[in-house]
Amino acid sequence: MPVVVYVLGLSIFGLGTTEFMIAGLLPLIADDLDVSVPAVGGLISAFAIGMVIGAPALTAASLRLPRKTTLIGALVLFIAGQALGALAPNYGVLLVARVVTAVATGAFWGVASVTAVRAVPPERTARALAVLLGGLTIANVLGVPAGTWIGQSLGWRATFWAVAIVAAISLVGVVALVPAGGRTEQPPRLRDELRTFRNGRLWVALATTVLYGGAIFGAFSYAAPLITDVADLPESAVPAILLLFGVGAFLGNVIGARVADRGMLTNLHVSFGALVVVMAALGTFAGSAVAAVVLLFAMGVTGYSAAAALNGRVFQLSAKAPTLASAVNTSAFNVGNTIGPWIGGAAISAGFGYRAPVWVGVALLLGALALTFASRALDAREAAPAPEPALAV
Repeated sequence: MPVVVYVLGLSIFGLGTTEFMIAGLLPLIADDLDVSVPAVGGLISAFAIGMVIGAPALTAASLRLPRKTTLIGALVLFIAGQALGALAPNYGVLLVARVVTAVATGAFWGVASVTAVRAVPPERTARALAVLLGGLTIANVLGVPAGTWIGQSLGWRATFWAVAIVAAISLVGVVALVPAGGRTEQPPRLRDELRTFRNGRLWVALATTVLYGGAIFGAFSYAAPLITDVADLPESAVPAILLLFGVGAFLGNVIGARVADRGMLTNLHVSFGALVVVMAALGTFAGSAVAAVVLLFAMGVTGYSAAAALNGRVFQLSAKAPTLASAVNTSAFNVGNTIGPWIGGAAISAGFGYRAPVWVGVALLLGALALTFASRALDAREAAPAPEPALAV
C-alpha cells in the first residue's frame, strides 16, 4: 500500500477524533462556559449538520483545484477551526468552530477517498478505503479516550490543541507525500460530477449508507445505558466494553476490505445479514452480561466489515467523476448518524426501554439489506443486452 494512503489515514484519525471527542468532554465544557450539558451536546449535532450541508458545497467549489491543494486547504481550515475552538470565549464561538471543522472534515474525506483510490490498482480499492476508515476506527478506539483523558488532566481546551497538532503533522505529510499531479489530464468539471447523480443505482447506494449509519449509531449511541441498566454491569466496565467494540470494528474493517475487493454487493449481503442476526441476539439476550459483552464485540466486527464496501460501491457507480459522490456519501453517513440516535431516543422516551435502539437498528438494517438486493437486480438489468429490433416483414 503506498505511503500516501497511510498519511491520509493519519489525517482521518485526527479529523475523526474531533468529530466524536465532545462526548467525553461534555461536563468539562458545560462547567467552563456556564451552559447546560444538553447545550454542549448540540455541538455534536452542529458537526453533523456541517458535514451534511457544508462538505458537498465546499467539495463542489474546489473541484477545479488540484486534489493536493484541496487537501492542504481543508487541513489548514480544520486547524484554524480547532484553534478557534480552543480559544473560544463563549458557547457561540465554539459552535462556529465546530461547524468550520465539520465542513473541512467533510471536504477532506471526499477528496482523500479519491486520492487514496487513485493511488492503488482497481482491485485494491476497498483496501485503500479501509486504511482511511481504519483511521476513523482508531479515532474511536484510542483518540476519543485519549482526548477525554487530556481534557480531564489539562482542561478541555488542551484536547482541541492536541488534535490541532495531529492535524498539523498530517499537513506536513500531505505536503511532502501527496503527488502534485492532482490536476490530471482534465480537471473535474461540476457538470460531470452532477451528471453522475442521474444514475439511479447511485441513489440506492446512498440510501443504503443512510440506513446503515442510522442502524450502527442508533444502537451504539445508547450502548452505555444498555450495559449498565440492562446487562447490569457497573459503570466502570463501560469504557472497557466500548474499547472492545472498537477493537471488533477495527478487525471487521480489515477483514471486510479484503472480502469487498472480490465483490462489493456480496460483502454487503453477508455483512448486513450477519449484523441483523447479531443485533437481534443483542436485543434479545442483553440481560445477560456475558452475552451483551460478546455481542457488542460481534456487532463491531460485523458492522464495520461493511464500511469499505459501502464506500467502494459508490466509487464503482461514479468511477468517471467520483469526488462529489464521495463527499455526498460522507454526508449520507452523517444523515444516518443523526437520524438513528434520534429514532432510538424517541423509542426510549416512548417507554420501550434501552433495548429499543437495538431493535430500531435491526429494522433499519433490514431496509439496507433489501436495498443491496435491489442494487443487484438493477446491476443485472443494466448488464442485460438490449433486445434486438424486430425485422420488418
